[in-house]
Amino acid sequence: MTVIATTQPRAALTEEARAELTALLGDRFTTSLPVREHHGKDESYHTPFPPDGVAFANSTEEVSGIVKICAKHKLPIIPFGTGTSLEGGIAALAGGITIDLSGMQQILRVSPEDLDVTVQAGVTRKQLNEHLRDTGLFFPIDPGANASLGGMSATRASGTNAVRYGTMRENVLGLTVVLADGRVIKTGGRARKSAAGYDLTRLFVGSEGTLGIITEVTLKLYGIPEAISSAVCAFPTIKGAVDTVIQTIQVGVPVARIELLDEVQIDAVNKYSKLDYAVAPTLFFEFHGTEAGVKEQAEMVAAIAAEHGGLEFAWATRPEDRSKLWQARHDAYYAALALRPGSKGWPTDVCVPISRLADCILETKQDLAESNMLAPMVGHVGDGNFHLVYVLDPENPAELAEAQRLADKMVTRALEMGGTCTGEHGIGYGKMAFLEQETGEAFNVMGDLKRAFDPDNLLNPGKVVRV
Repeated sequence: MTVIATTQPRAALTEEARAELTALLGDRFTTSLPVREHHGKDESYHTPFPPDGVAFANSTEEVSGIVKICAKHKLPIIPFGTGTSLEGGIAALAGGITIDLSGMQQILRVSPEDLDVTVQAGVTRKQLNEHLRDTGLFFPIDPGANASLGGMSATRASGTNAVRYGTMRENVLGLTVVLADGRVIKTGGRARKSAAGYDLTRLFVGSEGTLGIITEVTLKLYGIPEAISSAVCAFPTIKGAVDTVIQTIQVGVPVARIELLDEVQIDAVNKYSKLDYAVAPTLFFEFHGTEAGVKEQAEMVAAIAAEHGGLEFAWATRPEDRSKLWQARHDAYYAALALRPGSKGWPTDVCVPISRLADCILETKQDLAESNMLAPMVGHVGDGNFHLVYVLDPENPAELAEAQRLADKMVTRALEMGGTCTGEHGIGYGKMAFLEQETGEAFNVMGDLKRAFDPDNLLNPGKVVRV
């Protein structure tokens, strides 16, 4: 499927605009080529597009000032957190100025009694949890990468804990946002529910910087569970593993994490992380709760797994053992690339209703078997989401074409099964055509919203919707 990123002409960084940005930021505005190239490339396979300049902001007021200068000179504006997006979301397709928010790292307020926190957009999830360590609270959304919380909000991130704690959509209470003309607004608040007006918070969560720039985030927090236990269970077949997940969800076991790694990915993880799991389709579980509750959950899931051919559970209860297990899962992408030194990864994901998960995965695996492409699979299967990473030579046109064909087929299959073209990677410029296919006339309504918020199409142009 051909993706047209943007037809917007590239705007020129004039000497006047450069002087105004330098006057505002000093040496925190740069046009250095290495810095620009770094800010035009994310973790995806998509072609990088460097901006014309990079502005490092430390406050909402500075972001507003930068945006006002860019609006005056009609310069595109691309927000940047940690650069870990996977669909080309930070590429400067029409040039312009990247606003780097990584210096905005203040934790502004923690309210343990209300279970909430307000942070600047550049605070990362690991930084927040380290700060919360002595409060008995934690923030559970874990996309794997140590992403910024502003970026996680902008991309509606989720991850391994989503099956129990939800995604960023469910965990963002309020935002501070800079609009395309430099105005600053606050959405939502600290109340756990509200019927007051349009839900602007949910509109900006997942908008990928196309409607406004998120500079502060108020988040829900959770108490650290009394007991946490992790387990690994291998299965003879993918179907047995997926059926175990489906039955576990259907009977209401409140599992915190359920991750599926196929046999190719397990082999890669074993080699990369120096582990010795059976090379077979494998589920990683984590249970949260009281000692008695965790024991009951584990026994129920072990019984379900046994019905579907699951082998004996390997347990990890000590914090260091659990950390090693989940770090291995988070390193799956790099483990996959290590199977073929010198290769690049083409990651993609889909999400389907859980009742169709086994069919979607098995048909996708059959396509892979027939193509001989190396593509390990992992999945947040508790919510119907799974990922492939095509491990390929980016200089080989035949491999690129085959990866594109298989990726398009997987997404089309997911849509036909009532699913979505992306469970958590987002749209960026890589999946715009599929978003249009998935949403129909609603895609045009999204374009209307974009024009209303950003009439000059300056905010991350060429992403999510076509204007």
